[in-house]
Amino acid sequence: MIHIEYSIPLVLISIVVAIVACYLALLVRQLMFTQPHQKAEKWILVGGGAILGLAIWLMHYIGMLACSFPDGYYFDIQFTIISYFIAAIAATFALWLNSRQVISLPRLMIGAVLLGLGISGMHYTGMMGLNIPGYKISYDPIVVVLSVFIAIGGATLSFFLSAKYKHTTNDSPRYMLILTASILGMSIVGMHYLGMSAVEFIRVDHIQLPTSIQNHAIFIFSIILILGLVCAIIIFVSLLERRLQEKDIALHSLNQQLEKAIQQNHLTKLPNRAFLNENVPKILIAGNHIAFLHLDLDYFKVVNDAYGHQVGDQLLQKVVERIYQVLLKNMTFIHLGGDEFLLITAVTRIDRLKILANRILREIHHSYYIADKEIKISASMGIALYPEHGNNLQELLINADIAMYAAKDQGRNSYSFYDPSIDTQKIKERSQLLNELNKAVADRQFVLFYQPKYTPAGVLSGLEALIRWQHPKLGIVGPNYFIEIIENTGLIIDVGYWVMEQACKQIQQWEKEQKDYFPVSINLSALQFEHQYLLERLSAVINKYGIQAKHLMIEVTETTAMRKIDKSVQNFKRLRELGILIAIDDFGTGYSSFSYLKDLPVDELKIDRGFIVDVESNYKQEIILASIIELATKLGLIVTAEGVENVKQVEILAKLGCQQIQGFYFSKPVPATELPLE
Repeated sequence: MIHIEYSIPLVLISIVVAIVACYLALLVRQLMFTQPHQKAEKWILVGGGAILGLAIWLMHYIGMLACSFPDGYYFDIQFTIISYFIAAIAATFALWLNSRQVISLPRLMIGAVLLGLGISGMHYTGMMGLNIPGYKISYDPIVVVLSVFIAIGGATLSFFLSAKYKHTTNDSPRYMLILTASILGMSIVGMHYLGMSAVEFIRVDHIQLPTSIQNHAIFIFSIILILGLVCAIIIFVSLLERRLQEKDIALHSLNQQLEKAIQQNHLTKLPNRAFLNENVPKILIAGNHIAFLHLDLDYFKVVNDAYGHQVGDQLLQKVVERIYQVLLKNMTFIHLGGDEFLLITAVTRIDRLKILANRILREIHHSYYIADKEIKISASMGIALYPEHGNNLQELLINADIAMYAAKDQGRNSYSFYDPSIDTQKIKERSQLLNELNKAVADRQFVLFYQPKYTPAGVLSGLEALIRWQHPKLGIVGPNYFIEIIENTGLIIDVGYWVMEQACKQIQQWEKEQKDYFPVSINLSALQFEHQYLLERLSAVINKYGIQAKHLMIEVTETTAMRKIDKSVQNFKRLRELGILIAIDDFGTGYSSFSYLKDLPVDELKIDRGFIVDVESNYKQEIILASIIELATKLGLIVTAEGVENVKQVEILAKLGCQQIQGFYFSKPVPATELPLE
């Protein structure tokens, strides 16, 4: 009978190897519950089972090496290989049973029993491969059964903890995984060494030694090599898990950023309407007195359309910077969208609110310098108080908005407190008209009429295209009804380009029909004349319809031409380069100076109807007209008189040398189909 002694260092190594390998197997198992690796679940499951089986197998054979067996012992290679596959297969099925999202108690127990039996089966199969010349092995059955129960019990506890750990987040303390691996590893160790204590080596005589005894040194080398591979796998899986955790942390951070972005305006970085709807009702529930200051920039759309969205965005950012200079810490500044802002403050005293409103408006009203342009802008502000002017967020916003429109009606660049007596009907009508105009632009409810120009002898010499609104209820509506509001809101840009498109389309048709109604003139507002894409759009639409550029004339008012004389000269020259004709409209209503006309490359001068209306009864008016016509003619300009309504006016203008006459005497503006034959 052999008395077995153990090498303590190797025993400790076997324990460490068992725990570390179990830890690695559990790490691999965790990959099955991460979204990116669910498609590879089968391969991960097999890998986890193979590693756990290796943990059991390595621990067993390192533990065997720790024993002091007599010289000449060896391990049968067949039993050695079989023992590993028993452990690996049992471990794989055990992990599979416990890899579902919901693990029932019966499933957990079956998996634990299967793993416990796999550990025991591997141990005792491996023992069958142990050959010591001159000895045979016998077992104490009670200790054997006890060792199997230790393996099953340890597997049960470790699976229970593992199932609990699986439903926690990746940020859970690592000690849970370490604890689970330690329990499972120690159950393998406990089963092994208890199983070894059940062994009794009995001396037998006359045993024939096998002719091929396994080389002991080769076996030890194999164990060391496998240990090295396990360490390499541990490092790889640990790095992989670390990468996954980093990705999870990054994803969590990204989710937080997205949640923040949902309640933040991306341009100004201010809280947005989503933030308002989420948080302000809580403040109202608390019952604290607060004030809503609804701020809207005056003519911002005009700036946006004239200079482009990039300049408009920079302007918004600079406006926010200026407003921040006058805000206090207890104020919340919200970007509602576009050019609308909301300031919420606990300041509710009327005198202090007036001071605050004036400071904000003054800060906004200074000049802004963006992209080599000087931009001036103002704002209108409406103020509503809680709870005096509303009991909920919606009421307060509506009433602050009403007050803001009242400030606009006062001339803009001002503030107004909500007053129930405010003429809300007028505000509602204006808002309704604006909505209808937006729909008219979107649905193309406009149509062009044409007013002819004639020589004093009655020969048609051109047309002026004039816009009309084909209102769904009111019918044909003249520009006096809507032109001011589309200029103030910036819709004039879109409408102006529509007019340009339709006029060129009509010119193309008349060119094909060889109808000489040319030139056809269109009016440009100050905003459109200064629009950065004007020349590109003009060139594009002329090329699109393939028309002769000289058949198109651009009319610009005298005031617009003189507003930025250098820019006007530059634009006129570029229009001339395209071949387009140019007319100065409403001459006599602005600067009325010939000193600038000599510098402007224009073709036609249109005298405002104010000089025509009483020319037949006002001799001084006739003298002024004579001077204008004479000087314009000497400058090489064609002179057109607007607003001519009777034959006497025609006779006087013909006598003074006016080349063209336009007015109701000859024709009102009419659709293209009603024009007279040229």
